[in-house]
Amino acid sequence: MARIAGVDLPRDKHVCVGLRYIYGIGPTTARQICERTRVDPERKVRDLADEEVARLRDVIGREFRVEGDLRREVNLNIKRLIEIGCYRGVRHKRGLPVRGQRTRTNARTKRGPRKTVAGRRRVAAKK
Repeated sequence: MARIAGVDLPRDKHVCVGLRYIYGIGPTTARQICERTRVDPERKVRDLADEEVARLRDVIGREFRVEGDLRREVNLNIKRLIEIGCYRGVRHKRGLPVRGQRTRTNARTKRGPRKTVAGRRRVAAKK
């Protein structure tokens, strides 16, 4: 079991995919890390030698901000936006979409389940 940046990488996945389990590493970054450490991205994590895991751990630790540090930075950025009272900060505070999406319809994930309002039924058209 390879443990990098405090995360246990799944043994049965390719190295390139396993690295994505670390917060802050996506597909492109995982490929770059594999190239820099000269580890074959198609090999399984269980087949890595201790020396290769050490190289991966070293490169990630030196060159990338991941896991706790990155989470802390993102949270501080959001907190700063809220404190200065900008539009994005207000949207974060209210729990609404931040990046300009519509909220009249959709946005259910962000707004939560529907809240029914009394007296909002349509009146049948009179003839």
